[in-house]
Amino acid sequence: MTPAEMEKRIVRYGDLQPCKTAFIDAHTPGSDQKENFTIIGGGVSESPDQHVHINLPHGFNIGAAGQPPHCRNSLHSHRTAEVFFVLSGRWRFFWGRWGDAGEVILNEGDIFDIPTGIFRGFQNVGTDYGMIMAILGGDDAGGGVIWAPQVIEDAKDHGLVLGENGKLYDTKKGAALPDGVGPMPVLTQEALKSYPEPTGMQVVGGYVRRYLDMVAIGRDGPVKVIGEKGIIRDKPGFEVDLITRQSTTDSKHSHDRPSVLMPVFGHWRVEWDGGVATLAPGDTMSVPENLAHSAVPSMTGEAALYHVIATGDPAGLTWNG
Repeated sequence: MTPAEMEKRIVRYGDLQPCKTAFIDAHTPGSDQKENFTIIGGGVSESPDQHVHINLPHGFNIGAAGQPPHCRNSLHSHRTAEVFFVLSGRWRFFWGRWGDAGEVILNEGDIFDIPTGIFRGFQNVGTDYGMIMAILGGDDAGGGVIWAPQVIEDAKDHGLVLGENGKLYDTKKGAALPDGVGPMPVLTQEALKSYPEPTGMQVVGGYVRRYLDMVAIGRDGPVKVIGEKGIIRDKPGFEVDLITRQSTTDSKHSHDRPSVLMPVFGHWRVEWDGGVATLAPGDTMSVPENLAHSAVPSMTGEAALYHVIATGDPAGLTWNG
């Protein structure tokens, strides 16, 4: 594969195209400054304005959320895995029907495999614009977002209506639900009973891993972060490894399906038969199946990247094996 062909499978941080109207809360004060990015796959955006950078099936989706200080993402749930790692800034994640069942503060490099089927939200609690990178299970990312009822109700006061077809209509711009399409129904009180409110011990203990702890674990090899035998034991349809300077190798290897490289610290030199590319934090690279390649730090200093690959397991509820 030539460097020009491979460059089409690299999305540079500086080239990311944001969507500021991706979701139902895009006009709601406190959430109206957030930016959504769809990097690989169709994602879960409700807006036709969302740009998809790489529209190739991988068995999962890659996206990102960028927000200024104090901006928050409203309470929602997914039918498949939602995994975040912090690229920049300081972030508060919270969960529960009203967002008060528990919370955790995460910093750069930390990762959170949010249990499927609980309401969750997040907020930039740092002092600068911050970015979190997301991995969503399944090629269709679970088919869309399930919003807490109050989010849909609040949005009506600010001109946005979500159709039962999963599409967003902005009444401020004169849009209206098409004929034959009703509004997205809000969850009933009976349906809300099926959304658990796990404790902080259950969530943080089981599904949060701190970057510096993983670096300590990974001195002898890559850290299996998420997987059947990972330090987060889950089978969301993909596995995530953390590779650091201490655990990398310049030996070329390949996979029988596409994989994704996502640097979080340092610059990385990726070589394959036919070319070479350098990745920086925030860049995302889709490596084709069966392509022998290596990835090593290209400069001195802190260096770490996350590696994501599909497993063929069905994307769905959090695995409790």
